[in-house]
Amino acid sequence: MNQPLRIHLFQGYGVELEYMIVDRDTLAVKPIADSLLKQKLGTYESDYENGMVTWSNELVLHVIEIKSTRPEHNFNALENAFAENVKEINGVLAHWNAMLMPTAAHPFMDPLTESMIWPHESNDVYDVYNKVFDCRGHGWSNLQSTHLNLPFYDDEEFAKLHAAVRLVLPLLPALCASSPVIDGKATGALDSRLTYYKTNQSRIPSITGKVIPEAVFSKR
Repeated sequence: MNQPLRIHLFQGYGVELEYMIVDRDTLAVKPIADSLLKQKLGTYESDYENGMVTWSNELVLHVIEIKSTRPEHNFNALENAFAENVKEINGVLAHWNAMLMPTAAHPFMDPLTESMIWPHESNDVYDVYNKVFDCRGHGWSNLQSTHLNLPFYDDEEFAKLHAAVRLVLPLLPALCASSPVIDGKATGALDSRLTYYKTNQSRIPSITGKVIPEAVFSKR
């Protein structure tokens, strides 16, 4: 179905899921996202459109992102499409004895020694980030996210959506925390990913602002 260029609240959703690529036997990270994409595209490119779901590179080579190709209004259809793509990716990764691994952070990866930045198409942005922040860290190289993108049509819809999101954000770690172990040790925090993430850009804090943003009533 063709979507209008601009859509209203809850008329469509964009979903992005990030997965680690790991060895099937040891669960050690495998930096082969570029090889996975090349298997489908024939060249080292960053995006492979596979119907409703697109496969994309991320900052590091052991992470692959799958995302809705365009805004979708049917979560059930998206769920099925994502599940089929996970199966398909695992089928391709079996060639390297690898598979996808979910969760928010790898429990025993050493990002200082195991991180490999994406070196191909559009890698100039990653190179700059790496020079500024040194992306060999748990808040950068060892971090997986789920994104839910929500539309708004105008300032009125933006104000309502932003206010609602601010109420929900503090609840998400309690509902979705999945990184209690880092460097092979229990950290004492169920959402260690967020602990690292909220400080990983502290050198230039204006990039991200607060984890729970301030109240805003206009997209301008």
